[in-house]
Amino acid sequence: MSTDSTGPSRSTAAADHPAGSRVLVINSGSSSVKYQLLDMAGGAAEGSSAARLASGLVERIGEGPVADHAAALRQVAAELDECGLGLGSPRLAAIGHRVVHGGTRFTEPVLITDEVVAGIEELVPLAPLHNPANLQGIKVARGLRPDLPQVAVFDTAFHSTMPEHVARYAIDTATADAYGVRRYGFHGTSHAYVSRAAAALLGRRPAEVNVIVLHLGNGASASAVAGGVCVETSMGLTPLEGLVMGTRSGDLDPAVVLHLSRVAGMSTDELDVLLNKRSGLLGLCGDNDMREIGRRMAEGDRAAGLAFEIYVHRLRKYVGAYTAVLGRVDVIAFTAGVGENSAAVREAAMRGLEALGIGIDPVRNALRGSSARLISADGSRTAVAVIPTDEELEIATQAYALVGAVRD
Repeated sequence: MSTDSTGPSRSTAAADHPAGSRVLVINSGSSSVKYQLLDMAGGAAEGSSAARLASGLVERIGEGPVADHAAALRQVAAELDECGLGLGSPRLAAIGHRVVHGGTRFTEPVLITDEVVAGIEELVPLAPLHNPANLQGIKVARGLRPDLPQVAVFDTAFHSTMPEHVARYAIDTATADAYGVRRYGFHGTSHAYVSRAAAALLGRRPAEVNVIVLHLGNGASASAVAGGVCVETSMGLTPLEGLVMGTRSGDLDPAVVLHLSRVAGMSTDELDVLLNKRSGLLGLCGDNDMREIGRRMAEGDRAAGLAFEIYVHRLRKYVGAYTAVLGRVDVIAFTAGVGENSAAVREAAMRGLEALGIGIDPVRNALRGSSARLISADGSRTAVAVIPTDEELEIATQAYALVGAVRD
């Protein structure tokens, strides 16, 4: 298990916080469990603040001493117990679980019941790599604290407000409905958090602000948020659609799949691996780390340069498209690993968009920092911002608000 640099430790302010204000956030993956323990006292129900008491990661589940998810969560509980922050604490108000796919059924955070677990299981065909792992964490945590409210927060939920004409693909309706084929979107907790934080950075309420969020990590997605409501996002039925990513192709003529099946004899599994694990930046130049691509570009590497241009071209296309969707854009927010740290990507993605009222100040863009900040040029009609995402805080905020509403 890895933790914060000092390990899970009691916050210096924890003794002053009221009972029942802590939320344990669990992100259970196929071979890992990430967690954070947050104290939501001091207005965090509205997302304004929270004390991060502990965080950690259990990796390589099933490969060594941590045999399964049950062992992983028992290890998390033991580590928290050692510093007085255990699962048995009366200060723990809820456990919030990240669940990747909620389909059309789960469009808001929900208290976890047997019926909810069954519903998440029914959605496994839509997220076969993620929902089963999420369920493992839920089942184990419920066993450890069956008396405690536990909340599922869904990656797809924030995007469920997309209008039907945006969410539907133009294929036979009966087939689409029979198999759940529609656009769901992902990274929803990040887009929700960042779009609100962007409004706050401008000193305005979310309902007053139109935002384009660019979540650029190894996985990447864009969203158009009108007055706090998502009206469009780049990912679709799966996280494959949309932007060029670290190892995923993003938008692709679907006939490419048919062509490779016919002429190359590639199986469904081989095509899945190609498009999800051997494409994107990795497929274009052999690297999916933007820092390494930047280093290679500085040395004149043509493949790295081409990969970079393809990546930022797709970003510009989506910014232009979402400007048309929104009609008015108040702020463009870059977030996640690449979005927060690559000044070169931000500059290149915004280059040539002056006609849309977009301009970046090169000095502001070059500055590094861990807080939300504006990087747009003075006088720009559309603000451009760098906003560190906090998906764990978003999950905790939603879980805490739901538990409080039920309690009230």
